[in-house]
Amino acid sequence: MIHLKEKKMGSMISQFLLIGYVLFIFLDNVYAGVTSNFIRSEWPSVDIPLDNEVFAIPSGYNAPEQVHITQGDYDGKGVIIIWVTPEKPGSNQVRYGTSEKKYDFTAEGTVKNYTFYNYTSGYIHQCLVNDLEYDTKYFYEIGEGDSARSFWFQTPPKIDPNASYKFGIIGDLGQTYNSLSTLEHYIQSGAQTVLHVGDLSYADRYQYHDMGVRWDSYGRFVEKSAAYQPWLWTVGNHEIEYMPYMEEVVPFKQYLYRYTTPYAASGSSNPLWYAVRRASAHIIVLSSYSPFVKYTPQWEWLQAEFKKVDRKKTPWLIVVMHAPIYNSNSAHYMEGESMRVAFESWFVQYKVDVVFAGHVHAYERSYRISNIQYNVTGGAMYPVPDKSAPVYITVGDGGNQEGLASRFNDPQPDYSAFREASYGHSTLEIMNKTHAFYHWNRNDDGKKVPTDSFVLHNQYWNKSLRRRKLKKKYLHAIVPTLELNRL
Repeated sequence: MIHLKEKKMGSMISQFLLIGYVLFIFLDNVYAGVTSNFIRSEWPSVDIPLDNEVFAIPSGYNAPEQVHITQGDYDGKGVIIIWVTPEKPGSNQVRYGTSEKKYDFTAEGTVKNYTFYNYTSGYIHQCLVNDLEYDTKYFYEIGEGDSARSFWFQTPPKIDPNASYKFGIIGDLGQTYNSLSTLEHYIQSGAQTVLHVGDLSYADRYQYHDMGVRWDSYGRFVEKSAAYQPWLWTVGNHEIEYMPYMEEVVPFKQYLYRYTTPYAASGSSNPLWYAVRRASAHIIVLSSYSPFVKYTPQWEWLQAEFKKVDRKKTPWLIVVMHAPIYNSNSAHYMEGESMRVAFESWFVQYKVDVVFAGHVHAYERSYRISNIQYNVTGGAMYPVPDKSAPVYITVGDGGNQEGLASRFNDPQPDYSAFREASYGHSTLEIMNKTHAFYHWNRNDDGKKVPTDSFVLHNQYWNKSLRRRKLKKKYLHAIVPTLELNRL
């Protein structure tokens, strides 16, 4: 009898040890990342010829072109409409209303142009249309006579913690055939606003007069989306255009003339960094190539902006920058380290949900990690899991002519969840104050292929979920989704 009991007890111990070992292996590897082995047969990374229809100049004398809009205020009740007239200034007026071809309101804008070496721009108009109604479709018309052109846009829902909204994320776009694939797939996604993480036209790959020409072609290229929904952009290194050999030494000159931001609405002193609130999201846009160390204007502004964030009204806190602060690709490796040192502790303190970056021409997603303990004399000197930290996502894969960054560091670091060198775009669909769906879509030989996705849990409203105990009866249901709950 005793022998049977001992045998039964030994069997039970063996079973418990086996279960414990399996759980240990699973939990120990829940942060093990994936490096995709997909190899694309990519289209050539060359810019589309200027005579291609994607760059077509609209018909009519002095017809408005390169039309694009961005948010015009802090809370989403305004838009800034920007367009170019090639021959003469023409009218600065925007006519708009809530019925097609019936424009009950008008707004007056301003016009300017510039020279860059031997290039002279067209006449760049910008007009703020303010005090709009939330969640309303507006039609607008610009231009004069037979050359007038009409478009539309949809305002976001009012600021509300449970407002649903879908953002698209694009980076390092350029104007190649791969760029066209990305843009067309994005338009099909149903997203409502683009977060562009920098490096727009890649005009700096050209010289002299051709640089301005390629800014013009880029403006016509993205108009099919940018004229109908806001694009919120930041600058990348390709916008700097510091060209002493052409006696052009003012950084960001062409970008600043063409791409306006609502920086003053958030108390910023510079259009290169700013913030907006849209639906249930508070979006902070940073400049990787402007001073950001302690006491600089960008540092002072960001410190104040974080204090203004109200997660009860806008629970989703999103940061946009160009140079990633976590990157395991050999391209641009550790270029974001100085900004990480300056800002990462704030990202953790204020529980940023997600940080989007570009620069590296590949895709990568991290786990929630931080590296804020080291202080020169002590503390951990490497990233560690941190539930208060954001997820870091690099989406520098829009399709520009420099091609893909295909060499990832080996072995894959523990903080890296998924990485692949392919072109594509992302979407972040906010469902309510607690959950959002994230997708990265690969351009596979011209086809959109959903490749990486997860459920993003809000950092502010999901505190109770994190405190939930792993009870025995929940074990079967929870274990397969442990990785998602960590995000």
